[in-house]
Amino acid sequence: MSKQSDQQGRIVKVSGPLVVAENMSGTRMYDVVRVSAQKLVGEIIELKGDLAWIQVYEETGGIGPGEPVYITGRPLGVELGPGLIESIYDGIQRPLDELYEAGGEYIGRGASLPGLDREKKWRFELAENLPKEVSAGQIIGQVQESVSVIQKIMIPPGVQGKLKGLSAGDYTVTDTIGKVETANGAVDLKLMQIWPVRQPRPYLRRLSPAEPLLTGQRVIDMLFPITKGGTACVPGPFGSGKTVVQHQLAKWVDTDVVVYVGCGERGNEMTDVLMEFPELKDPRSGEPLMKRSVLIANTSNMPVAAREASVYTGITIAEYFRDMGYSVALMADSTSRWAEAMREISARLEEMPAEEGYPAYLAARIASFYERAGRAVCLSGKTQEAREGTLSVIGAVSPPGGDLSDSVVQATLRVAKVFWSLEANLAARRHFPAIDWLRSYSLYRDSLQDWFTQNVAEELTEMIATTNRLLEEESQLQEIVRLVGAEALSPNEQLTLETSRSIREDFLHQNAFHDVDTHTSMKKQYLMLSAILHFHERGLMAIKRGADINTIISLPLRETIARAKYIEEKQIDQIEELVKKIDTELDKLSGAEEQATAAAAEQNTSDAQND
Repeated sequence: MSKQSDQQGRIVKVSGPLVVAENMSGTRMYDVVRVSAQKLVGEIIELKGDLAWIQVYEETGGIGPGEPVYITGRPLGVELGPGLIESIYDGIQRPLDELYEAGGEYIGRGASLPGLDREKKWRFELAENLPKEVSAGQIIGQVQESVSVIQKIMIPPGVQGKLKGLSAGDYTVTDTIGKVETANGAVDLKLMQIWPVRQPRPYLRRLSPAEPLLTGQRVIDMLFPITKGGTACVPGPFGSGKTVVQHQLAKWVDTDVVVYVGCGERGNEMTDVLMEFPELKDPRSGEPLMKRSVLIANTSNMPVAAREASVYTGITIAEYFRDMGYSVALMADSTSRWAEAMREISARLEEMPAEEGYPAYLAARIASFYERAGRAVCLSGKTQEAREGTLSVIGAVSPPGGDLSDSVVQATLRVAKVFWSLEANLAARRHFPAIDWLRSYSLYRDSLQDWFTQNVAEELTEMIATTNRLLEEESQLQEIVRLVGAEALSPNEQLTLETSRSIREDFLHQNAFHDVDTHTSMKKQYLMLSAILHFHERGLMAIKRGADINTIISLPLRETIARAKYIEEKQIDQIEELVKKIDTELDKLSGAEEQATAAAAEQNTSDAQND
């Protein structure tokens, strides 16, 4: 241990989660310290001369001036290696299941457990054709971490040299599996790496997003898609379904690994995740969702300061899996709680507040977090083929009263490319997901146009434009209906209202608790929407031929269209048949109307002749 590690500071002031200590010269910003005889975990967030201001991630009640501060000389880091998948951590990567076994239902202050199991042995298999010279990011082997995830063991960043003594076998995460002879001496290789949470992991270069992150949620995939490597903001008032949306995405999102961060959320919401994920099946592998998930639970009754650590811990773990070439999705619920923690610490530091009491650097912190998302060419060594990895970040925001002018919402919208605006009035009408189709947007739509054209249908872009136009027209027509009633509208406008209602209730509305409707493939989404729009198009033609609007909208066929969402994926050819049935029914209706019109005209002519 270095001299710096042997040095001790002394507490001079305690203000909630903020502790001021003296005799701290030689320390650095964001170094980890252990506060008081109980050795509470803290992080240095400000330095002035001999004094250090420490953000403590545990309850500081009973701690007072004069108590020691133990200096570690290293930044707050995350242990990265086999054992992450299926784990449940608190904000500073302490395994909650082991803490429960050690101390019961409540986390004892100063409890210290490693993030990765030190006793469990993992089977390490060597990569093929390993060169003598290796460099950062090179895959040297792998561990079958779970049924769904193979963990690639990589050369740590900053290490380059000759590979020595690497062999397959059964190892713990702390065992030495080989060495790299570098210019500065030998570096031991282990299954585990430790990485500072506030420092983004390096990559070779960024790439533009090119593929959608499919979620199985129709309003998202069709109207407001996010890309693999993209960022999304989900703001909404209390009770509008932010957490349910996050849960749905975590369950069904098209990625290899999911990292779910519950930042300052209520304990029952995290309990739902813990109870559901082991039971739900991953549609890609058929295995439980926990087999590809990492959960970080920082509930509202845990220390406020630890909320900030939980967000950085989550994104660092997500970057690690991205570096293996995986597609990773990070769900943060909610970043407002993280911002509230920043606001409290800023107030304790007596900093000049900005809007709504948040610190002036709020926007910079939020931007630095979302900027760690992206599609990247990962470090892969000089002899291995370059691999791509993606990290998508979806952050829920909980503005007070649902006010979208809130500082956290606005700071997030400046950096996030997708905006899913949740509305309380939609949630009150039991419309899920309660995403407002008139206020939400996706800036990835144009970049994904080629993918949708090639992989779904050439006419899909035109269909989406038609859908958006109908929903906007409906909003305008509703104003007229409220004033003078639907009877004042023309038949075409009445059909527009009915089609828009069908889009909202039969397509955009989705039942998260229904076995079939909870997730919809892109092919089924396309067929469902095309059936609704085809009925609208043929309805307009029928009206033009003289068909009665009330007869059109009362056809039994419309109930079949409405129930298409409950057709199982293996039977979606029934929806294709539905389109043919629409043609038959409306052609028949148009023909009957034409015959009735012709008969009426003949009768009028005959009556005129008789007169």
